[in-house]
Amino acid sequence: MTKSKPKSKIVIIGGGSGLPVIIKPLVQEDVDLTAVVTVADDGGSSGVLRNYINVVPPGDIRNILVAMATNTEPDILSILQYRFNAQDDFFAKHAVGNLIIAALIEKYDDVFEAVQRMADFLHIKGHVYPVSNEPLVLHAEFKDGQQQAGESEITHAHKTIDHVWVTGDEVGEEPQAAPAVLRAIQDADLIVYGPGSLFTSILPNVVVPEVGEALRTTKAKQVYIANIMTQKGETDAYTDAQHLLALNAHIGKQTVDYVISNATKVPDDFVDFQRWNEISSQVKLDQAAVQVQHAQQIAGDFLDLRDSGAFHDGHKITQELLKILENN
Repeated sequence: MTKSKPKSKIVIIGGGSGLPVIIKPLVQEDVDLTAVVTVADDGGSSGVLRNYINVVPPGDIRNILVAMATNTEPDILSILQYRFNAQDDFFAKHAVGNLIIAALIEKYDDVFEAVQRMADFLHIKGHVYPVSNEPLVLHAEFKDGQQQAGESEITHAHKTIDHVWVTGDEVGEEPQAAPAVLRAIQDADLIVYGPGSLFTSILPNVVVPEVGEALRTTKAKQVYIANIMTQKGETDAYTDAQHLLALNAHIGKQTVDYVISNATKVPDDFVDFQRWNEISSQVKLDQAAVQVQHAQQIAGDFLDLRDSGAFHDGHKITQELLKILENN
């Protein structure tokens, strides 16, 4: 009897709204997919729940669980994503899925166990791992030397960031990585960063010391999906190579082998900058500076124009990731 070839193991690292765009088509492929998700978010519904009952922020975890739930009734997923009306007092703007995840964390008193129970309930295809079992606090030092704590405060400052780091909720508390995250990184065939906010979605994961060490020692090929648009303050005027430079610097080694960059121009009059008020301008490509960092730039049309915004075409990105796996 012929033994079937084991599935390629992909670990995708980040948070925010960018990851589900890639996860939804990627999870349809014959791969073993693990998402490592930031737990440093402190805004919106996630931030309120975090402050009230001291749980890891559930919003990014919820979005990725839903993206991986390929065999779940659409009505169930719709309910999980439903947000209460602004007039609903305490429940105002909370997503139902956030409340359920928070309840599971309280019930089992273990973040990792709670997320796995939710994953089983939704019959997801893949794995969702919070980067840590405890809520983390994101810190940033800006180019002007000032410092700020809290993901939402850092984002709203709209200032140029020099570097970021994370701590536990208590002052001086060393952040600890979830052991399953470290195993997944070491066992991976491919590590994928993003897409998502560089300083507030991707880097909060890699600056957890044990995660950084795992990323420096894994034998997996590593890919950065460059953002299509820069973010106000955080990455104004950044090229794809400058995004890569910041990523490698925070990891502590030039680990990234490929940078997937959109080369298609975003029409000048398409993006609604009031609706998408965190973005600034289109990311420019710098192939030579990418190569200096010992990475290969994969440039192409990866643009999906919709909802008055510029997004990645998840299906095209997925095909590029599969090509990298095949070539390696």
